[in-house]
Amino acid sequence: MTDLVIGADGLSRCAWGASTPDYAAYHDREWGRPLRGDDELYERMTLEAFQSGLSWLTILRKRPAFRLAFDEFRIEAVAGYGAAEVTRLLADAGIVRNRAKIEAAIANARAALDLPDGLSALLWSFAPPPRAARPEAFAQVPALTPESTAMAKALKKRGFRFVGPTTSYALMQATGMVDDHLAGCHVSGSGQA
Repeated sequence: MTDLVIGADGLSRCAWGASTPDYAAYHDREWGRPLRGDDELYERMTLEAFQSGLSWLTILRKRPAFRLAFDEFRIEAVAGYGAAEVTRLLADAGIVRNRAKIEAAIANARAALDLPDGLSALLWSFAPPPRAARPEAFAQVPALTPESTAMAKALKKRGFRFVGPTTSYALMQATGMVDDHLAGCHVSGSGQA
């Protein structure tokens, strides 16, 4: 199997992005596109943490339920959660019911509120310069980088949880801080905002 495939629609995609209709929509419209905004990046950070140890497809399919359960990922709202909300979330079959991840999401919202310049500014400060060319194969795509390692360290120092270097790199990929679409993929370059 090649890392780049031609879909039924005639478009070339990174192979993972052609494996299911859900992945195709996510690959084509979201993954690798520059995303800014504190609440928007908090959502992606939270979903990446919930994905740890699970398939991204599971999280993607549960995203509407996550949005409903976590007040559309409004940092200020989630930062105010207490024991009653943790109990409510642990009983919500629409999301991943993992106490450590739920408590991390709340702690991360509180930590995000304490950032003087906001979450978006902090995260984007670790974006590397754009590559000269896209990777030819996924074997050329790292699981973590010096930038994602530095991001994870900075986040942990500020009280964030479930933000290791690999999760941080996945967040960088998902939000366009890096462009890991393969050479030949129909999705246009991110242009890093």
